[in-house]
Amino acid sequence: MAKSILQPLTFLSITVFTFLICWLLGVTVSENTLSINGTSLIMKAMCISFIIHGVLFIPSYLFQTEKFYDLTGSVTYVTTLGYVVYEAYQLTGGLDIRTLVIAACIMIWTLRLGSFLFWRVLKDGEDKRFRSILPSFTQLLMTWALSAAWVFIQSLSALVAITALTRVEFGVLGYIGLALWVFGFLFEVLADHQKTQFKANPANEGKFINEGLWTKSRHPNYFGEIVLWLGISVMSVSVMSGMQYVSLISPVFSFMLIYYVSGVRMLEARSDKKWGNSAEYQDYKKNVPIFVPKL
Repeated sequence: MAKSILQPLTFLSITVFTFLICWLLGVTVSENTLSINGTSLIMKAMCISFIIHGVLFIPSYLFQTEKFYDLTGSVTYVTTLGYVVYEAYQLTGGLDIRTLVIAACIMIWTLRLGSFLFWRVLKDGEDKRFRSILPSFTQLLMTWALSAAWVFIQSLSALVAITALTRVEFGVLGYIGLALWVFGFLFEVLADHQKTQFKANPANEGKFINEGLWTKSRHPNYFGEIVLWLGISVMSVSVMSGMQYVSLISPVFSFMLIYYVSGVRMLEARSDKKWGNSAEYQDYKKNVPIFVPKL
């Protein structure tokens, strides 16, 4: 009985804590950024992210479906970024090259990944991560709140760069960041493509992938994603000052969430359960790094 009460309270506490952390981060980095009627565009972006996810949590729970969960993240990226860029243009009368490049990079990434994940969940019929989550109101609410936080915190460096009152040339750091983004994006796209092709082959039914980039890292798609978001932060850093540097938490947060919460940890546990008794798989784990590729 105690456990049945304690668990929902824990999920609710995490949900509230997640929102408060995002609020605190937004307030912290909003100094010397564009605002409307005293409210920074960054805080408005945070509210938009949580409102979208909060609204779509309702049909997700009522109809017990996760099929539009990943797509919602993409819609939120496009909406928040589009809103901030539009308001920045209205307030300043123009957009610099840094804003245009960063916005284009995030839009390209989110539209590609969102459509890929949505197509995959439709093809597979479900996202297996949600089997135990959907029946629980509080756990599902927490999951949607974490997704809203993911969008906001992962975008934080970009939001600061777009709204910062300081303007400087794109410069060497800008081009280094862009190169990192291109490398990470192509790495992620190629890894996803190779795994899709592998799973599409009936001969590979029940096997783990051990070809292409997947011989260099056990999670090359996630590695590519972290690198591209690191690139966004590098492109953004030149216009930062004071507490705005806190927004550099973006790629660190992405890594922590992907590695320890929603991605690598869960997939490693699932793989160990499925192929743990396979000598071939044990040899694969021994010789292929879990994350950073062996190039």
